[in-house]
Amino acid sequence: QVQLVESGGGLVQAGGSLRLSCAASGRTFSGYGMGWFRQAPGKEREFVAAISGGGTFTISADSVKGRFTISRDNAKNTVYLQMNSLKPEDTAVYYCAGGRYSRDWREYNYWGQGTQVTVSS
Repeated sequence: QVQLVESGGGLVQAGGSLRLSCAASGRTFSGYGMGWFRQAPGKEREFVAAISGGGTFTISADSVKGRFTISRDNAKNTVYLQMNSLKPEDTAVYYCAGGRYSRDWREYNYWGQGTQVTVSS
C-alpha cells in the first residue's frame, strides 16, 4: 500500500511559478511510475506529466511542455512538479498518482487527495 500526500498548491498570478510536491509512504517508491493529473471544474481528469520509477524517463502533455517539469527524489520518496509560466487555464486540482508509468490515469493504483492551483489573470 502506498499513501500519497500533495502540497505546494496555491494562488499565483499568470506568469508565475509553483512547485508541487508529493510525498509517498512505503518502501517500494522507486518501483512505481509516478504521474501528475489535473481536473478543472466541469472538465475531465487530464494527464499532465509522468516519470518512470528510476527517474530516467519522463513524458508530459503538449499543453505543459516547456513550462512544467516532473522530477523525483527516491531517497526522499517524493515526486515534484515544477510549474513555470503559469496560465489561467492551468487552474485545477492537481493529483499525484502512483502506478505504471503511463499517460492513462487507469494505470495508476494510488492517488493523493489533490492540491488546488489557481492562476489569476
